[in-house]
Amino acid sequence: MLYVDIPAPSDISALATFRGEGCVSIYLRTTPVTPLAQGDPIELKNLARRAAEQLQAAGIDKRSCAAIAEQLDDLVDDNEFWRYQAHSLAIFVTPQNLRTFRLPNALQPLVIVSDRFHVKPLLRSVSFPQSCYVLALAQKSVRIVEVSPDLPSTAIHVEGMPEDAGRAVQGAGEAGDWPRSPRPRLRASAGGRGAGGYSPSGRIQAAEGQKVLLRQFARQVDKALRPVVAGSGVPLVLAAAEPLASTYRSVNSYPHLAATTIDGNPEAMTEAQLGDRARAVLDGIYRDELTAWQTIFEARANQGRATTDIAQAARAATVGAVDSMLMDIDETLPGRIAEDGAVVFAEEPTATNYDLVGEIATRVITSGGRVIGVRKAEIPRAAALAAMLRYPV
Repeated sequence: MLYVDIPAPSDISALATFRGEGCVSIYLRTTPVTPLAQGDPIELKNLARRAAEQLQAAGIDKRSCAAIAEQLDDLVDDNEFWRYQAHSLAIFVTPQNLRTFRLPNALQPLVIVSDRFHVKPLLRSVSFPQSCYVLALAQKSVRIVEVSPDLPSTAIHVEGMPEDAGRAVQGAGEAGDWPRSPRPRLRASAGGRGAGGYSPSGRIQAAEGQKVLLRQFARQVDKALRPVVAGSGVPLVLAAAEPLASTYRSVNSYPHLAATTIDGNPEAMTEAQLGDRARAVLDGIYRDELTAWQTIFEARANQGRATTDIAQAARAATVGAVDSMLMDIDETLPGRIAEDGAVVFAEEPTATNYDLVGEIATRVITSGGRVIGVRKAEIPRAAALAAMLRYPV
């Protein structure tokens, strides 16, 4: 099992905008398999030694260096902490504070000392959905399963959710009693309904009647689910067989319903199985979104509103002109960016410079743009970054 602490957007923003002397950023590979994790604290001890060397070379005072070393040593010695890990660990430490994030993706080992934190690798974890809800929908049962990156998939209670289709629809008879043969047209009673509760239009008959009742059932499910998902932006993945799957999609009001359905009978799947199938759907959402972004980028490149040039992207980010940006989470390009956006490249990272792409990303985030952390092969032209602009710069 992965134990994951996905940083919230507020965490990213706070880390990216922090400035102070002796900011240490450490990334290391870890393993979620506890018997194999003995080497993880040893690796951190080695990386902490590199951090101490960089701090000394930067001229950071001895008291601050000692405070940073003490916090890292405490973490190395925390056996309980190392029992619960994922595939990577990000550590951000100053003389006053240490924060960690356990991440699901495998990141390259890295130590950077500067006047700011190196947050770029974190963005891979927050760029695309890591959690979702699964609506496991059948005529005789309804489950809402919460899928998260760091906890087992779990069914949650939703107030007002119908238990099954038969109970959900008035006039359907006993629970699960769907019309199987044509019924005579019913005359409307004084209340506007047939004597048995069926519509006086005569539509509740045989196959057509089942379709109408399924749609009524689906509407009730959608209504009960709405307060849970509204405003969350979290993907909703539908697990259902036909014709109920298509029926629910026809009445769904949630804009983030995934296009891909978990097919088959959801009653035959456990919460864990539904969670595994849903994560495959999330991977598909990631691929589709990335493909769509790349298509728009090529169109805007012809209009002078897209670039893979570091210097141009830095100027655009400084004036708030970057709408969204892909960036390579692994490559580090050292240098500095002036207040007006002018770039000065450096041959190697030191405590007096920082990663240029990470700094551009910070300026994009603080001006309301979106930054997506990806691998270099996913960026147009295989560049370090690709930025779409709100207007030509």
